[in-house]
Amino acid sequence: MNLNTLKEFRHEIYDCFEYASDALFNLADALMTESQAQSVLELTLSPNFERKWPSLYEALQMGQVNQTRFEQTMVRYAPHPFDGERLVLAVDATNIERPFSTTSADRGWLYKHNLPNCDKPVTVGWQFSTVVVVPAQTSSHTYIVSNRRIKTSQTPAEVASQQLSELRPYFAERPLNLGDRYYPTKAFIQNSSKDYDLLLRLKSNRVFYRKVVRDEQKRGRGAPAKHGARFQCNDPNTHGLPQRVWVGTDENGHKLVVSAWTELHLREAPELALSIIRIQREAASGKTHDPLESWYVWSGQTELDLTQVWSYYKRRYSIEHGYRFDKQDLLWEKPRLRYPSQFELWTAIVSLVHDELQIAQGLGLEVLRPWENSQRQPSPQQIRRGLSGIIVQLGSPAKASKVRGNGKGRAVGTKVRPATRYKVVKKGFSTSNLTNIRC
Repeated sequence: MNLNTLKEFRHEIYDCFEYASDALFNLADALMTESQAQSVLELTLSPNFERKWPSLYEALQMGQVNQTRFEQTMVRYAPHPFDGERLVLAVDATNIERPFSTTSADRGWLYKHNLPNCDKPVTVGWQFSTVVVVPAQTSSHTYIVSNRRIKTSQTPAEVASQQLSELRPYFAERPLNLGDRYYPTKAFIQNSSKDYDLLLRLKSNRVFYRKVVRDEQKRGRGAPAKHGARFQCNDPNTHGLPQRVWVGTDENGHKLVVSAWTELHLREAPELALSIIRIQREAASGKTHDPLESWYVWSGQTELDLTQVWSYYKRRYSIEHGYRFDKQDLLWEKPRLRYPSQFELWTAIVSLVHDELQIAQGLGLEVLRPWENSQRQPSPQQIRRGLSGIIVQLGSPAKASKVRGNGKGRAVGTKVRPATRYKVVKKGFSTSNLTNIRC
């Protein structure tokens, strides 16, 4: 990548904004260069935000973005895999907590990780589904190609399936997609396996079935059997001998045993031929976050090389680092916007800046603090510190603001009614006992 590539990307992405494009692009430039800002409102003090602070909220309220064109442009500038490598994507969902925003619509109950044992692991807010290109080595250098809100009437797997289906025409080759434990559903695998190879993690209690062996079928009345012997991941008595086994070591020299059972299927989808893969790690601690054995399902045009299973799936963890960078440094969670549509627009701004920082990799723009290691790959935040010095050289496609004077304000006698209050949407489970939740 070079400065010309970054400049072309900025001009093309600017054309994706259909209303309030100048103010929105100013906001993106301010977010990209103001690495010390602690709130979204502070971004209006940036010299790259050529308007006054009320324009920020007006732009997020009235702005529009062409989502299809926006995602198509993001894919066009996505990093290409090295020679001999393949394009690897990862999909995941993350929470935007809004426990006290009673005037915000379509908030749902969400599972929340890593709470103290005394707290119920739930919160209230919105959820977003993100598809990223993951780097070869685990880091926060992900590249976002799609970031959409999950409505309370949808599931993460449904939205991810729709995202992948709409993105596929933009990729020149068949990608590999990585996913966590709530993606191996019948609908997701059926829809996504047409265009993607899938490597998805499984819960340890998942059940699959082998093919029916004709000689074992009972002859008599009724339809022929659809399912053969049962295979349950956490029940060794149902496993039998794996069809393939590989024994090797990980990057730290610790023993790995990778086993694969082929020609299995879900009970609700006998037509899907899947491979179930188990990874046993000798050096694992055995705790929940570091299990001795983990399970995966593979759906692809060819069988996956067992030597690559662990190295491929580890790359999925980069999306977690990318989320942390977006929330902590790019202020993704910070603005208290009332309407979901406003937050979706803000999410597009954050995704744009996130990708600009990835395109700027390798330009030597990073600025390191005296105590930071210069031998490591520069982080997105270190690259962000250096972009303020070249923003003038890059130029901005946004038009200069025009002075229009002070607004007239509300008409005399106008009555401002209280904003509508919305209940939290309950999805498929009772929350009557979830009281006094510390969010």
